Amino acid sequence: MQMEEVANGLEFPEGPIAMPDGSILLVEIKRGTLTRVQPDGSTEVVAELGGGPNGAAIGPDGAVYICNNGGFQWHDIEGLIIPGDKPDDYSGGRIERVDLKTGKVTVLYTECNSVPFNGPNDIVFDKQGGFWFTDLGKTHDRVKDLGALYYAKPDGSSVVQVVFPIDTPNGVGLSPDESVVYVASTEAGRLWAFDILEPGAIKPAGPPNQGRLIGNPSGLNYFDSLAVDAEGNVCVATIFNGGITSISPDGAMEHFPTDDFITTNICFGGADLKTAYLTLSSTGRLVKCTWPRAGLALNYLNT
Repeated sequence: MQMEEVANGLEFPEGPIAMPDGSILLVEIKRGTLTRVQPDGSTEVVAELGGGPNGAAIGPDGAVYICNNGGFQWHDIEGLIIPGDKPDDYSGGRIERVDLKTGKVTVLYTECNSVPFNGPNDIVFDKQGGFWFTDLGKTHDRVKDLGALYYAKPDGSSVVQVVFPIDTPNGVGLSPDESVVYVASTEAGRLWAFDILEPGAIKPAGPPNQGRLIGNPSGLNYFDSLAVDAEGNVCVATIFNGGITSISPDGAMEHFPTDDFITTNICFGGADLKTAYLTLSSTGRLVKCTWPRAGLALNYLNT
């Protein structure tokens, strides 16, 4: 896979969105910002968010919706940026809305049924205008939170817990027909499928989490965020075995390596949606490459 660098010097980039004008919106988790990257690699801060902005998606109103994990401890190991446990200045997990015209930030949700969010991570909108999102949880000393999958409305009126518990749920995406919501489990390196009954409800499939196991590659593979291609393959950013792991709905797997062991996300852009943008987070880079298949067009984003 031949990669071309778009931008460098980013502070742990994640959540890329390929915009119609050719720019890329992404978050810088360590910096606490929503940032726009232009095709020439120049950057501008769209909004100061603080905490740990993570997943991002365009909603039906054209605003950007952010999963904010509240922040990490940060480590510099031989020039690489590495996230750690919950920091002393942890600001709490939350879902935020950013007005792209003004940069105004609105906090929509901080809890569900009086249970605070610990580390909201990734987000995807459906055709009904609602969004699925994951809460990976936090680690602190010897304690690790259990994660969950949620469904919410973008007007701040409703959020429901759909699946609990899930071990470190990270990337989330929808099948092309939106009958399945996929969730990538980070530390287990597993991709789960949950059959959707209706927005915010699934058809139970049994233990351990009412989902169907789709893929679990051998070796050390931590799964991060994901995107789905037009053929229904789930492209999961992979840590340690750095790259993108493409997993078909029947479990066939193909790995596309990168040169960053913390490869955290992928999105598709360009006129044919065959340009893949990858966040290489430990080295602070956004790169692009030609993908063998077109990406799935996202709701509310006219690429």
